[in-house]
Amino acid sequence: MRKTFSCVILSLILVMLLAPLAMAAAAPAPAAAPGAPVDYTKAIVIGCSLLAVGIAMGFGTIGTGVGMGNGLSGATNAVGRNPEAQGKILLTMMVGLAMIESLAIYALVIALIVLYANPLIKFVGM
Repeated sequence: MRKTFSCVILSLILVMLLAPLAMAAAAPAPAAAPGAPVDYTKAIVIGCSLLAVGIAMGFGTIGTGVGMGNGLSGATNAVGRNPEAQGKILLTMMVGLAMIESLAIYALVIALIVLYANPLIKFVGM
């Protein structure tokens, strides 16, 4: 369990570090005069946005995963102690899991807004 968790954290860190580099490598070369200073403001904003999206999705899904695990653990323990109440416990568990899953969907929506409709790009001036 601990080894799996460290592998997941390591892979998340690796993705967060390599995503801005991949985005910067795909950007076309600026068409500035030789010797003129190059403005990297837009690239910095996009790189920081990618980093923010990675962190938001990472924490959003880790939090909901832990919450779902706790909910399912409590429900199975409750059914084990009182099998006659399985229907009510299952219904309550399903509603709770739907509410928890909505938090991950909210994180995804915010991430998509930051990626594709980034409100900060208009302030960069390019």
